[in-house]
Amino acid sequence: MKTLEQLKSIPILKDLSVSDLNSLSEIVVSKTYLAGEEIFYEKEQAKGFFALISGKVKIYKLAFTGKEHILHIFGPGEIFAEVAVFFDQEYPANAMALEDSFVLFFPRVEFKRLLGQSPDLGLHLMGLFSLRLREMVAKVEALSLKEVPARLASHLLFFREIKKKNEFTLEISKHQLASLLGTIPETLSRVMKKFKEKEIFYLKGNKVILKDIEALQQIALGKKRI
Repeated sequence: MKTLEQLKSIPILKDLSVSDLNSLSEIVVSKTYLAGEEIFYEKEQAKGFFALISGKVKIYKLAFTGKEHILHIFGPGEIFAEVAVFFDQEYPANAMALEDSFVLFFPRVEFKRLLGQSPDLGLHLMGLFSLRLREMVAKVEALSLKEVPARLASHLLFFREIKKKNEFTLEISKHQLASLLGTIPETLSRVMKKFKEKEIFYLKGNKVILKDIEALQQIALGKKRI
């Protein structure tokens, strides 16, 4: 796949003009990371941001005890590490390829120059920032105010909104999902078992089928307990 086609595969960029896409294709750098390879480290100076074309990448932090807490997991078509770049900051967390991953790297200096030349590019990125802020607020709210069933319900509903359907593949392990929800795998397994018993969702392997959307919404809001 050529660079121009790869850029068009990124939802936030696909509606850009041909001229803007061509300009971007001239500055991006293709990079491949093997599973388990670090892409950047926390407190490393942010020299650019990334668009994931294939593979899977986790953003995570390590506690003083060495315990890992996953902040987000990105899949193909998603952009990550963009905020630190625009504010000329250090990366606030670590990034690692969970599987062999192919990315496009956007150098900070060159990209900011293009922003000054294209208002449309800036507007598209404002939309991305808005989505990121929404995700962050929802995550902070879930981890600080909600119990594990409500966190799981909120996560499933958010995934449903992104995928725009009630059936989707859970593309991370239960261990990783537990870390993402701020709990432990054993607790998550118990909650998922209850969801299945109540026929709120059906889980076979990594395939999730949401059966009772209303119940999920009530659980996410804390209006229903299981």
